[in-house]
Parts: sequence; C-alpha cells; structure tokens
Amino acid sequence: MAKTAALTSSNRSIAPSIELREYASRRERLLKALDGHVAIVPAGEADASLHHPWVPHAHFTYLTGVTDEPGATLVLDSAHPVASKRCTLLLRPLNPEVEKWDGFRAELSSALRARYGISSVMRISMLPRLLLEAARRSRKLAAVMPLAPFNAPVSSDLAILRSQAERIPGCSIIDRSGLIPAMRAAKSKAEIGCIRHAGEISAHGFNAALAVMRAGITEFDVQEAMEHAYRTNGARDTAYRTIAGSGFNATVLHYHANDQVLADGDLVVLDSGAAFGGYASDVTRTYPVSGRFTARQRELYSIVLKSLEAGIKACRAGTTLGTIDAACRKVINDAGHGDAFIHGAGHHLGLEVHDSSPDAPLPDGAVVTVEPGIYLPGEKIGIRIEDDIVCTKKGPINLTGSIPKSIADIERAMGASIGASKRASARRRPR
Repeated sequence: MAKTAALTSSNRSIAPSIELREYASRRERLLKALDGHVAIVPAGEADASLHHPWVPHAHFTYLTGVTDEPGATLVLDSAHPVASKRCTLLLRPLNPEVEKWDGFRAELSSALRARYGISSVMRISMLPRLLLEAARRSRKLAAVMPLAPFNAPVSSDLAILRSQAERIPGCSIIDRSGLIPAMRAAKSKAEIGCIRHAGEISAHGFNAALAVMRAGITEFDVQEAMEHAYRTNGARDTAYRTIAGSGFNATVLHYHANDQVLADGDLVVLDSGAAFGGYASDVTRTYPVSGRFTARQRELYSIVLKSLEAGIKACRAGTTLGTIDAACRKVINDAGHGDAFIHGAGHHLGLEVHDSSPDAPLPDGAVVTVEPGIYLPGEKIGIRIEDDIVCTKKGPINLTGSIPKSIADIERAMGASIGASKRASARRRPR
C-alpha cells in the first residue's frame, strides 16, 4: 500500500499520489483492449460562469491525470504505426485575453509533454485531421464514453464519431463503453492509498463532530466542524455535500438543509467524506445528541451495525454488489424492518463518490461502500452506518474502520467530549 500520513509541513511529501507511469500504463492497457479501433475521450467543457469549479470527466482524469484543461480531448489510435502517436492529447489554443482572467497556460513544448507524460500533445484544432487519418486507416471506431438514454443528448464521443464515420465509406462504430469502467473498478495500490488517506482525513472530521456535538447547536455547526477538520488535515474539498440530519431529518436520505437545532434525545446521521488526490471517501455514522442511545435507538442501531458487519464480511473479490446487498438486507429483514431499508447497500468508490460501476463481479482491488440503514419517520429515527471497503481475494479491508461506530465506542467518545465541554464551561463561569 502507498504510505499515508496526515498532511503536515514535515511529511506532506509522502502523501499518496498517482505517478505518471501509472497513467501511461492505463492508456497502454486501453489501447491494447481497443484492438485496432480508434476512440476519443473528451474532458468536457467548463461552465462559463464562476459558480462552480470545473471538473473533467472521470474517464479523462483516469487516463491522463490532467484536471485543469477544459475542452481537452484524448485521441486513442490503437493501430497507428508509430507507437508514440497512438495517444495524442489535444488542448485548447492559447488565448492571452482570456488567460488574463482565468490563468496563463503553457505553450506546447517538451516540458509540457514531460509534465503530462504524453509524447504527442497538440492543439484541439488538429482533431478533425487526426480523426480523419485514423478512421480512414482503420475503418474501425469505438465509443468508450458512457452511453446516453433516449431522452438525453448523444454521448460526446459518439456524436463526433458518427459525423466522421458517415464521411468514410465502410467505416463502422462499435460499443466499447464498458472498457474504462472495468479498468476503473480494480483500484491500484496508489489509488487505494489515496482513498485510504481521504478516509483518514475524514476521521479527523468525525472526531471534530463528536467534540462539538451537543443540544442547542445547529446541524450546520456540526457540518462546519467536520469540514474545517478536513481542510486543516490536507483535503482541499469534500467528496460530496455533507449530510447532517438530526431527528426527523435523519430519515431523509439526501438531506442537505443542515439548518435545524440539535435536541437531546435525537439521533444525528452524518454522511460525509473528504476528497484527496482526486479520490473520494464516503462515510456515515449515527450519533446520539445527548451522548447516550435510548433503549429503542440502541435496539435499532444494533440491527444496522449487525447488517453492516454482514455486508463487510461478504466483500471479497469475485462477489457482486447484489450479494453484498443481500447479506445486509437479510439481517434487517429478519429483524422485521425490511420496509424501512429503502436504498441499496453500497456502490463503487473512487474518482467519483458513486464510481464507475461495471455490470460484473467485483475484481481484486475494488473499493465499495457498505451502508445499510433503517428509517422510521413516525418515530423520528434514522440510522445509517457506512464504511469504505477494499475487496480482495483474501477478504475485506476496511479503510474507515477506525471511525467509532460501536455503541460503546461512540458513547465513550461522546462522554469524554461532553465532559470536557462542561469543564470548560465551568472554568468560564463567573465565581
């Protein structure tokens, strides 16, 4: 496994990352799988506004590691007679007027090619010529981007390939949209290192939540404590929008208002995760505001925890998400709460929170979440517990197991935090 550590000024250099040679290896594997076909992988266009940071399509990131070039495209010409030209990265032309606003970009040079680890780097204006030459030579094109349903625009690569194919007699297009998802499903040691490190940063956030949680503060106060801990421990961003739902809000799966006041007797579902090196963590814990579970909460929590443990036990290479789901669901069904488990028990995790998910058994190195839950709106009780698991031939590896989730560990941690808070308040009280 890649070495991991909290990002401090003294050890920042040993944080896990993906090396250029791994990106090159991924491209070589894809070229081999294309077997003479030509494919393109667009990065996607940026939003013209400043409202959202630009994120390239995960397929493009997976193959190049380039995350700051909107409009870029990777051309894969697997039958090109010159090996160094089988992969070409196409970038937008320089525009000094625009770059005064958005940041200056490098000229094409040996230094730029070395930075990306790609020997052929050109401007996007070369795409028509490159694609025409490649398609005329091979007569075989492959669509590798995710296919679209009938009520959505045609996938970006297929639209371009169709236009090219109709201009070349005898040129055909085949579906190879499953190739990259299958590759992404099996995480490398470096990828697992990044996800593990994201989980370690997330642990700081959950510890921060336990430290501040008490009746009278808001759900957002808890969210802010978590996310501040992420940033101060090396994460530039969250992997997704933090869910901090208390009481009835804990029964809403994707609750995001996070504006209610916490009350004694309620449970809080915290579904949050830091991102690191482009990779996501995804963790859920359920905590009692008062620091102790009621008898009813304890009963239901124990069922969900048992369900989680059954799901994790089922996580091994060769199984399926359906088998993991069935293991989780059996525990909750047997306890009489099957109708209160209203979502799937997990998903792939990686460059995306809901990562690329091929319809196949889990390969060795797949990283998945396991997240059973019980939701009883009439009782204002929602409970979900989630960990990030590596599926190996020898069994599961829990990347987030250090975050407290047993009843005893949660009550112990919260008792210590509440006690410290009371002592601090007493010291501030006028004598």
